[in-house]
Amino acid sequence: MTYRENQTMNDELRYLLARTVQGSMNRRNFLGRAAAVGLTAAAANTMLASGLKAQTPQKGGVLKIGMQGGGSTDSLDPALAANQVTFQLLKLFGDPLVELDPNGGMVQMRLAESVDSTPDAKQWTFKIRKGVKFHNGKDMTPDDVLATLKRHSDENSKSGALGVMQGIESMKVDGDTVVVTLSEPNADLPYLMADYHLVIEPNGGMDNPASGIGTGAYKLTVNEPGVRHVFEKFEEYWDDTQGHFDGVEILVINDNTARTSALQSGQIHVANRIDPKVAKLMSRAPKIDVKNVSGKGHYVFIMHCDTAPFDNNDLRLALKYAINRQEMVDKVLQGYGTIGNDFPINAAYPLFDDSIEQRSYDPDKAAFHYKKSGHDGSPIVMRTSDVAFAGALDASALFQQTAQAAGIPLEIKREPGDGYWSEVWNVQPFCASYWGGRPVQDQMYSTAYLSSADWNDTRFDNPAFDKLLVEAKGELDQAKRKDMYSQMAYMVRDEGGVILPMFNDFICAITDEVQGWQDDSNQDLMNGLMAHKCWFA
Repeated sequence: MTYRENQTMNDELRYLLARTVQGSMNRRNFLGRAAAVGLTAAAANTMLASGLKAQTPQKGGVLKIGMQGGGSTDSLDPALAANQVTFQLLKLFGDPLVELDPNGGMVQMRLAESVDSTPDAKQWTFKIRKGVKFHNGKDMTPDDVLATLKRHSDENSKSGALGVMQGIESMKVDGDTVVVTLSEPNADLPYLMADYHLVIEPNGGMDNPASGIGTGAYKLTVNEPGVRHVFEKFEEYWDDTQGHFDGVEILVINDNTARTSALQSGQIHVANRIDPKVAKLMSRAPKIDVKNVSGKGHYVFIMHCDTAPFDNNDLRLALKYAINRQEMVDKVLQGYGTIGNDFPINAAYPLFDDSIEQRSYDPDKAAFHYKKSGHDGSPIVMRTSDVAFAGALDASALFQQTAQAAGIPLEIKREPGDGYWSEVWNVQPFCASYWGGRPVQDQMYSTAYLSSADWNDTRFDNPAFDKLLVEAKGELDQAKRKDMYSQMAYMVRDEGGVILPMFNDFICAITDEVQGWQDDSNQDLMNGLMAHKCWFA
């Protein structure tokens, strides 16, 4: 057997073993498939026994994660979490009412024990779990839940969840439940409560929103924004099936090369946002496993629709036609993703309309719309950084080249990573950015495209879109709802300020010490729950 054939057999056996220990394949089928690729029955049984033993969580050790996406201006206020590091911090110290299953299709109970609604999906009742403690020793109560939801409903909070909280008519505590009454029906409300900003804080964070105190599996001990964040296991954590490490340390390593070097040298056990250009090479390194999962995350270039020259839709269309999406997927993502179509929804979402015509690179159309826009020919400045997304600098350079071919003077300005998410994104009128996606279309649109949403980073303001979004929330006929979402997709695609060339895979790398990995399509690093669900061998 050649080396390549042996590697192929080993890869298939690892895949079969993973499916078996996770319960998606039974023992008999595993043994049969193992025999088919050349493994003896005795060897297959030994392999299966070892695999099952390896899937038993072990306690102890400090998990070190090297992460891109943090800066010195990062806050522990859940309302303000806007990058991968702050997202991960919330997951470590906090819990929401519900989480999503790894496929994103079902709601799993966390601080809520159950969720019920009236038949019209207009009133929702969340039964709050008892016996849960905050890191400060206080009991978590329904009043804390109510206060949390109220704070994120307040425009002054500047919460990233503000868009999904709009449409709530009233909220109240009723015994051990929190009752949420909507102005219009919304069958997706439980999914919206999985928003990572909505971790429950003491008194909702009204007293000190950036305290870093929650009910999570890990308690914050060191907070050095842009450098490192250290956690210890919270011994009174309510869920004894999660949180197997003694502690977790987040090291902010924004440079791609430094982050991968830290993993290869053993300084860290996990690295997020592996550059697609080195992912295949790293997968061949000893004792390192590269994990990639497709999902709803997407890389974007965003224009403020209310700021010149981007307040001209012909100029926006010119830039949309001036980008070569397939080239970016091939050269920047190295195939670890799919092309986008200038709206933030793909086939990973329910009710996706796959009949919407794919926009492609067309320098002639780009030139036509550029001329029609009446732009004066001065440089169009787009800001970018290597923290915007993996490969952002290369993607920006490709965009500049294809725009130039259409006669569009695109100027790329590289910004430092530190402060990018506070001083460039959602501030400057044209920049590179990244969205991790959301569980359902309503949440994605409510967070980033509703005119009144605080994170409407393209300043998209379309009354017809807002009206459809509200109507779609309460439409229980799925065919009608799909048609509404399709109309909204066209509005964003043809009138909005988002240029969306590609949906990315989540790519990270772990050492072979780390066990218990599960593919999760919701977000980076197992939807931020890697430290909860994994353990050391």
